[in-house]
Amino acid sequence: MNELLRLTRIVRPWAGWMLLAALLSFAATGSGIGLLMTAAYLIAKAALQPPLAALQIGIVGVRFFGLARGVLRYLERLASHDTTFRILTSLRLWFYDALEPLAPARLMQFRSADLLQRIVDDIQSLENLYTRVLAPPVTALLTALLLWFLLGFWSPLAALILLFFHLIAGIGVPLLTARLSRGTASGILCRKAEEQMLAVDFAQGLAELQMYGGVERHRNRLELAESGKLALERKSSLIDGMQETLIGILMNAAVLGVLSAVLPLVSGGTLSGIALSIATLAVMASFEPFLPLPGSLRHLEADIHAGRRIFEILDATPEVTEPSAPLPLEGELPIEARELSFTYPGNLRPALDRVSFMIPQGARVAIVGPSGSGKSTLTALLVRFWNPGSGILTVGRHPIAAYSPEALRRRIALVSQRTYVFAETIRENLLLARPGATDHELREALRAAGLDHFRTRLDEFAGQHGMQLSGGERQRLAIARAILQDAPVVILDEATASLDAPTEQEVLRRIEEASEGKTIITITHRLQQMERFGNILVLKDGRLAETGTHTELLEKQSVYHTMWNIQHQSIFVQPGTD
Repeated sequence: MNELLRLTRIVRPWAGWMLLAALLSFAATGSGIGLLMTAAYLIAKAALQPPLAALQIGIVGVRFFGLARGVLRYLERLASHDTTFRILTSLRLWFYDALEPLAPARLMQFRSADLLQRIVDDIQSLENLYTRVLAPPVTALLTALLLWFLLGFWSPLAALILLFFHLIAGIGVPLLTARLSRGTASGILCRKAEEQMLAVDFAQGLAELQMYGGVERHRNRLELAESGKLALERKSSLIDGMQETLIGILMNAAVLGVLSAVLPLVSGGTLSGIALSIATLAVMASFEPFLPLPGSLRHLEADIHAGRRIFEILDATPEVTEPSAPLPLEGELPIEARELSFTYPGNLRPALDRVSFMIPQGARVAIVGPSGSGKSTLTALLVRFWNPGSGILTVGRHPIAAYSPEALRRRIALVSQRTYVFAETIRENLLLARPGATDHELREALRAAGLDHFRTRLDEFAGQHGMQLSGGERQRLAIARAILQDAPVVILDEATASLDAPTEQEVLRRIEEASEGKTIITITHRLQQMERFGNILVLKDGRLAETGTHTELLEKQSVYHTMWNIQHQSIFVQPGTD
């Protein structure tokens, strides 16, 4: 129940709107009861053939309650849906604000499809928190009190009998159906999450599944998840039908109980037969707001399950936090590491082990090394996706933790090998780097990134995940964003891996022209034109193996020399030799 209390606190700012919608729902239900009561009065009274004037009260009542019921129901729907959408909007913004500081460090343990399920479906299920969990009990309680008050005028015994059946319908039936359907709502959500993860894996890994003959096996897993979900949904539907039947039986029993209490009064002349018909229809109409109550407990179970999954993410402590008094990032930004070490959670082997180096402002530096040597880890530490495990990493002569992460990332432009292009126009994708950029600045950034043919296509749709563009174009679009950001430090993490060699050299030349006076750190495994770098850092097994210029490193004939030979020399094996 802790999750329910936390969710209730989240929607507390809309308590006034929720109360208004609940009162409108009660008023609409009361108007429906009033309509049946006045209609019963009018029909029974008219059967006695009185003067027309004697029917005026009934006629006016039918008209009033008939119109009021429609108007109030519309206003109730308007208020409840508006409240629900406000709550959903708040939940999504609140969830994103809490989720964003966790990326990427604390989200690595979750699969992308699972995160999607939590962000979309779990939050979407919380729309039931008000409309199907909190509001129906309030409307049912007010209706029960209204009928107890009305019947109490005629017969206190009849009012108590009706209250008894209302308690069974409002408490007994929901508890029974909740016991029978325990685990159904949360099970359906779990099956949906599993099904969605399998579907995403199937779509993204279809080529690999076809290659290794795993399509049929994966499809069987999908069918198993779907059949499990359908079985739970069938069980839920059967329980829905059962609870509606039970409410109907209780309604008929309540009518018989109230009639048994009122009939002696009619026989004794204390009440008229007209009152009997009015009471009968009022009792029947009073059970309408009790129909959603059994479903409320099932939706409550689903909401608690969804809340638990959401809070599982949000309760995680961010790896990177905002300092209480962040320092400003101004002037030159030299980068220095002293005995820098870092180990990923769950790993025993350090990704970086006592690495030390100095990169002055405006330098051209390359970081090279075999796969798994720690190059990308160093990038993640520089943009503060992670905090250093030990040692010191400074930017601008201050420890990196002294700056606001957002301010730091505005001053360090990163172009990674994995580029994300949003399903927007090319213009919108570029404006991420500088929201107030002019068209001239956008075109110049495209030209500098080698996308001259895009200069007249700013308003062209890039496609979902940028699928309207080629891999090289997406990569160059990311480079254009980095140029447009105009940060004093530019990190190119395998940024030109998707480009052919001539295009790569041309793009790098243009980046250097557009980044005059800026620090450029190139992380690459392709040792091409390394003479242009003033310093090269060679990483191996998380350690700084050697450092120097291209010529100096070749003369050392160590790690860099070996990498260079592998990429640039052809070894011809003579027949008969080993």
